[in-house]
Amino acid sequence: MLLASYWFFSTLTIAFGATAILLRNPVSCAMSLAVCFISLAALFISLDATLIGIMQILVYAGAVMVLFLFIIMLLDLRMEKSRRLNFGATLGGGLVIAAFLSMLTKVILSDPEFAKPLPPLAASAPDNVRMIGMTLFHSYALPFEAIGVLLLSATVGVIVLSRRTLR
Repeated sequence: MLLASYWFFSTLTIAFGATAILLRNPVSCAMSLAVCFISLAALFISLDATLIGIMQILVYAGAVMVLFLFIIMLLDLRMEKSRRLNFGATLGGGLVIAAFLSMLTKVILSDPEFAKPLPPLAASAPDNVRMIGMTLFHSYALPFEAIGVLLLSATVGVIVLSRRTLR
């Protein structure tokens, strides 16, 4: 069951990540990215990283995606105009993807360690969440505050840019 849920959520993550890149409508892209974040959180939870999965849902799928959607709707972005594909760039991108997949396949098939079953996870210490919180808010308090100021200034900048002049 765990393997089936892993493959389901990993396929969902890849599919909606690709959809977020390929769609032209900004709101649809943001919603695809939100589904990608939620399925990524489900992958973390299935790997017994519950705290990271919950933080993924709260921070990325919750706060960041709401901010993205707020900015997209505030700017009133329309669907991007259709344009012709650059054949050289498409061919180059396809070659890079093919080379990456062939190297990845070669590495996975050549190493017998990938065929071995993984050992069971060790029980986590009950104080794990407290230690992560202490590390984040003591050692990294300044970066958290800087990110908050950056998000606030970005929001104010979007409001100023999207404000219509009254005459």
